[in-house]
Amino acid sequence: MSRTTLVEAPAEVPAAAPVATRRERPARRWRRLVSPVVLVLGWEAAAQVGLLAPEKLPAPSEVLATGWRLTRDGTLAVHLVDSLTRAGVGLLIGGVLALILGTVAGLLRLGDDLVDPPVQMGRMLPHLGLVPLLIIWVGIGEPLKISLVALGAFFPIYFNTYAGIRDIDERLVEAARTCGLGQAARLRHVVLPGALPALFLGLRLAIGAAWLSLVVGEQVNAQTGIGFLMMEAREFSQTDVVVLGLLVYALLGLISDLALRVAERKMLTWRRGLRAT
Repeated sequence: MSRTTLVEAPAEVPAAAPVATRRERPARRWRRLVSPVVLVLGWEAAAQVGLLAPEKLPAPSEVLATGWRLTRDGTLAVHLVDSLTRAGVGLLIGGVLALILGTVAGLLRLGDDLVDPPVQMGRMLPHLGLVPLLIIWVGIGEPLKISLVALGAFFPIYFNTYAGIRDIDERLVEAARTCGLGQAARLRHVVLPGALPALFLGLRLAIGAAWLSLVVGEQVNAQTGIGFLMMEAREFSQTDVVVLGLLVYALLGLISDLALRVAERKMLTWRRGLRAT
């Protein structure tokens, strides 16, 4: 009598979600421009028909004409270079200090006990409210503006560095130790990749805070800078120049954020996050 063997059919594996093709990605990039373009066109139309008073909010075409005029005579370039210099120096100082202290507090128990409490206390203080005290300490010159930018950039980078290190699964570190990796190798191959996503988030938040701090700093006894250009325009009721300065700040923040996103995608190619559908 023959024996029959039943073989179960393999279970169906659910199909993976389709990955965006190269043709779909440019289409989505262009789609992100739809709402800003609609807002600008609505703004222009409202200004042209008289719904918006020119002395309150000029039309985008008038703002662009003012920007072209200031670019052609070199005025905008001078103020822009000075603003970028202040933002870059302040970000470098605040970012490096935050990265060092956040790493010490995240990796060492003694560092956590000594560094984190005063930083937590300082976080509760609005750094823009420290302007009077900073004027007493460093004066009203360039150090004031750079100090404000550094303070604005410090806290986002510190807390995201600290959280990124502390959120690493301890079992990964133990597995690396079991595999014979030394302390330096564990930091390089486990801690650094695990903390990079949070660090990039901190950098993006820090850049936004830096531009906000620079707006305030350049309105205190400045002779150059986009903020100074806006304050001077306010004295002469040049609303188009004020709006132009705001647009310049917005574009600088957008460009820096896009640059960070590109760097993040290139450095974190191993990470597969949830994709929007």
